[in-house]
Amino acid sequence: MALKVGIVGLPNVGKSTLFNALTKAHVEASNYSFATIKPNDGVIEVPDERLDYLVSVFKPKKTVHATIEFSDMAGLAKGASSGAGLGNKFLAHIRECAMIVEVIRFFENSEVIHSEVTIDPLRDFEIINLELMMADLETLDARIAKIETKAKVSKEKDLLFELNTLKLIHQELSKGNYFYKKLLSTEQLEFAFQNLHLLSLKDLLVVANLGDNEIARLDTLKSYNDLKDYLATKGVAVIPICAKLEEDLLDFSDEEKSEFLMMNNLSLTGLENLVKTAYKSLGLATFFTVGGDECKAWTFKLGMKAPDAAAVIHTDFKRGFIKAEVYAYQDFVLFPNETKLKEQGKIRIEGKEYVVKDGDIIFFRFNVGR
Repeated sequence: MALKVGIVGLPNVGKSTLFNALTKAHVEASNYSFATIKPNDGVIEVPDERLDYLVSVFKPKKTVHATIEFSDMAGLAKGASSGAGLGNKFLAHIRECAMIVEVIRFFENSEVIHSEVTIDPLRDFEIINLELMMADLETLDARIAKIETKAKVSKEKDLLFELNTLKLIHQELSKGNYFYKKLLSTEQLEFAFQNLHLLSLKDLLVVANLGDNEIARLDTLKSYNDLKDYLATKGVAVIPICAKLEEDLLDFSDEEKSEFLMMNNLSLTGLENLVKTAYKSLGLATFFTVGGDECKAWTFKLGMKAPDAAAVIHTDFKRGFIKAEVYAYQDFVLFPNETKLKEQGKIRIEGKEYVVKDGDIIFFRFNVGR
């Protein structure tokens, strides 16, 4: 269930450097606009200390992490919504993604040109979202023009509902309100997600790409805190990263990396924080299957019931679902073998209505017959 996350931003803000660090790949990261023309895709393992612990106990022959896919997009030019830069091709690539990660440049480097000449994070954020809003307005205009007359003449309930939803979103985007989702009813939001495929409806994260001399002084960095405080009011998380430093960390030994994190009072690298935050923001969670042959992290959507989670492993598991033997990761840490878990009553038998929880360790029983 690897969902795609699109990395976007103005030209030369460090998107490809970030992607290199994420994927340990070596895509082109050049000092000119549109070095990335076609998206570069990479499937990234989701760091999970729980899986690490399970592996240390079971010592399996094979370990499989949960994954999430990242796509490095071309630089977004001002005017992309009207065809500037790579224009519509760029916007079409973003529509394929479940989440947008906007990379905003903070670092100063006279040798790396900025498309807007000066470094102004809040301005750059507004440029990106203006282009996304303009593209959405074009989509909405076309849809409204197609159904408005029919809806008003026929008075069909569904058409009138759609028209009212379209017009409400159009009105908010026209006012510059990119963060309008809270104004929609549950029914309107569900309709919009299923039918409109608007860029402004996608989950959003912001990466602040800092200089290596800035990452250690975030508390006093006004431009960073101004953007972070503004986005906090919109419910958008900001991940501070020095993409160049993260890329350099790939060559560190585990010991050197641990020492670096300790020196900077960090528990995770910026990249690990980004991957885990993106995973969680998409409403994804993890259950585990364990044993001497394999320990594996499986991705599922929060709210899934046991048969649907079983289908993540194989569709036959859902079709022939009988029951699930479940225990929580936290209980396994306290009682690290099945005998002790059973003695403590921590292994449960769950049926079809059980809602799977993040961190569950599950053994599915099924029978598909012939």
